[in-house]
Amino acid sequence: MRYLAGALLIMSATISMASDDALLDQDFRRLASDEVINLDEAYGGKVVLVVNTASKCGNTPQYDGLEKLYQDYGDDGFVVLGFPSNDFFGQEPGTEEQIQEFCRLTYKVKFPMFEKVTVKGDDANPFFDRLAAASGTYPTWNFHKYLIGRDGKLIAEFSPRTQPDDKKLVAEIKTALGS
Repeated sequence: MRYLAGALLIMSATISMASDDALLDQDFRRLASDEVINLDEAYGGKVVLVVNTASKCGNTPQYDGLEKLYQDYGDDGFVVLGFPSNDFFGQEPGTEEQIQEFCRLTYKVKFPMFEKVTVKGDDANPFFDRLAAASGTYPTWNFHKYLIGRDGKLIAEFSPRTQPDDKKLVAEIKTALGS
């Protein structure tokens, strides 16, 4: 029995390390587009904040703060990546075109947004499976945040209640950027 438990632990650690090493090696379509982007090719070597978003949520005003982070630290090698999701009480019901228009017109979002995905449960996108394996948690609500370092490894995850201007989040971003 102990042998089996030890083997499972080693297997789990191996899978976890493999997932960690390949966090950004995923292809996604840009929001409301046919253009496919490999996240590692496009954003590898940058500090990346991954956020599952929704347009009809109490946290939706976080778009303003996320855009501000992107503008403030983008030239230093930081990027926010948004992934609309309808997983929490149907708070992202629109089409990708509607989501894109809402983000641009209402919050002037310029950070990269990608296709609408499932972020939790059996149907979770493999990217969010990898983020959950690395952090120990799937998104708990809209605007859950995962911070990935320049080396492609998870640094930290932040609850949806963590505002984009939160001192701890900003400090983690600055440390990762070497500022």
